[in-house]
Amino acid sequence: MRNTTILMLMLTACLVLCSGAPATPTMDQETAEEYLKQFFSEHKTPSKRLESGRLMKMQDFKTVLKKMQEFFGLQVTGKLDTNTIEVMQKPRCGVSDVSNYEHFSGKPKWDKQTITYRITEYTPDLSQGEVDTTIAQAFKLYSDVTPLVFKQIYSGTADIMILFKARNHGDFYPFDGQGGVLAHAMSPGQGEGGDAHFDEDEKWTLSSAGMNLLLVAAHEFGHALGLDHSQDPSALMYPTYKYVNTHGYQLPMDDKRGIQALYGAGQPPKPQPQPQPNPPERCNRDLVFDAATSIRGELYFFKNNYYWKKSTLLKGIPQTLIKTTWPSITSVDAAYEIRSKRISFFFKGQNYWGVTATAILPGYPKHISQFGFPASVTNIDAAVHIGSTRRTLFFTGEKYWSFNENTREMEAGFPKPIRIDFPGIGFKVDAAFENYGFLYFSDGARQTEYIYRTKSVNRMLLNYAWLNCY
Repeated sequence: MRNTTILMLMLTACLVLCSGAPATPTMDQETAEEYLKQFFSEHKTPSKRLESGRLMKMQDFKTVLKKMQEFFGLQVTGKLDTNTIEVMQKPRCGVSDVSNYEHFSGKPKWDKQTITYRITEYTPDLSQGEVDTTIAQAFKLYSDVTPLVFKQIYSGTADIMILFKARNHGDFYPFDGQGGVLAHAMSPGQGEGGDAHFDEDEKWTLSSAGMNLLLVAAHEFGHALGLDHSQDPSALMYPTYKYVNTHGYQLPMDDKRGIQALYGAGQPPKPQPQPQPNPPERCNRDLVFDAATSIRGELYFFKNNYYWKKSTLLKGIPQTLIKTTWPSITSVDAAYEIRSKRISFFFKGQNYWGVTATAILPGYPKHISQFGFPASVTNIDAAVHIGSTRRTLFFTGEKYWSFNENTREMEAGFPKPIRIDFPGIGFKVDAAFENYGFLYFSDGARQTEYIYRTKSVNRMLLNYAWLNCY
């Protein structure tokens, strides 16, 4: 008999299509009893729950029903009224309910700080990179507030084994098809302890559609680390699933208190002295640009923590620290301008800013997922806006994406290989910009002057030539 507790997270997307008033929910007493036996029994393991089919005494039924009503903040009547039935019919986790943060009986926990995990079977709903990134983000919610360290391994047996599989999957707790039970996990322990399984019959996503993998995984990993359910509706460990915006998501306070009660609080990192950046050498034939763009008729070239501005109104090519013009931005991976809107965008990692020539616009930074990039894209190498088509081209690795600025959507069929659609410029792009009808693509120190209309190379240059170096 296993020494861990299986936790079945019954999460479904609930969409009601109706005209007029919704129908009054109904439920017979036998079904209500099954709900109470499953979720409000004193015993939490499936093998110790009350036997199905055995009717409760009316007095016991009312007592347990009142307990359930009190837990969910309903009017405590002891009667199977409409509000009570509505709560019973909501999708939820399959473990008994407790109040605020709680731990399992005996407070099982991992007795080490570094916990390994391995994903043995992936879902086809997302790329393998997206799954890896999202699972790592779910674990990071806990490592951010505790001393725990999570390490992914790719062979052998990990502390937490993770898989996506439908129906029977080898643990005597088969999934039930789309809807209903979405995932389950074990409490900490040897063998299968901590393992987490996800129902492959569900549609796994990184958005509000389908089942959001980050939220479900983070809930399951709470169980795998020793957390039981919470009565706090704002808690991640609340029994029923509710989508929240996951951009910048952090562990809610109730869950934070619970996990820190088991493992303690993480120590904030000691501030490291910031070295003073060395200005890059302007007239170096091997100069590689980080990014380049036009802003209000002037060209900006970015390298490390600095930028050079080339303008017909200036003598020479002044070099300036980026943060002196745009505070909070220290370096730039990619940049592009939409001249018609007099706005430019700077990218660094998974964040981007809207800027003018002298300031950062309000409301930034934002996450690049707003452009439609999957979680597997962690930085942008280069970007350039094509005014004639109202498309912005983003370059990542050896591929590129096309973003429609009119519809604010990424175009279908992307990413595509750079070398096929832009013959002659190479396999990758470090920086890109438009000037006097030509596109300029930099790959290392070498640059291609490109005619976009005919998809042909006009001439080859070196980056440093733009900085009055010959």
